[in-house]
Amino acid sequence: IQVYFLLFMGSSILGMIIYRSDPASPMLLGLSVLGTLIAYPFVEYGVHRFILHGRYLYRSPWTAALWKRIHYDHHQDPNDLRVLFGALSTTLPTIVIATLPIGMSIAGWSGVALSFATGLACFMVYELCHCMQHLRVAPKNKFLRQIKRHHLLHHFHNEQGNFGITSMFCDRIFGSLYGSSEDVP
Repeated sequence: IQVYFLLFMGSSILGMIIYRSDPASPMLLGLSVLGTLIAYPFVEYGVHRFILHGRYLYRSPWTAALWKRIHYDHHQDPNDLRVLFGALSTTLPTIVIATLPIGMSIAGWSGVALSFATGLACFMVYELCHCMQHLRVAPKNKFLRQIKRHHLLHHFHNEQGNFGITSMFCDRIFGSLYGSSEDVP
């Protein structure tokens, strides 16, 4: 989390430095941030459902050990803090791949920096929510209780649904949301 925060601060400052030397419209910079915020739930959902729960990573000899470490071990023992947080080596490339095209297409290099910073902020919220979902805490906020319940159903009832960690939006859109153990086998 500290590395993500330092990168967030550095990327935000870099975005401002680039902006001063090659100004983009403040509206375009805002659209870069907004575009990233809109894309984030889809990236989170897609990575979790189609990559981590897909059949490709564990079948390839080049990626099987990585997949085992980043997802299988987490599902085997969801409360093991050693496999709860994402590794920088896998999360940072994903954040770059997701944010670079958004920022560049909307506002150039300053947009890239701010889009990356936004992606980092989203991922820090993801890590907070995911950690809270696996620790023995009872969130006071209704939404946080709801996403915790859905994520725990994903782990302990049927892992073919409830892929969202910070939002149930994409699960609703793509038909993979379920609210109770009676809803799916």
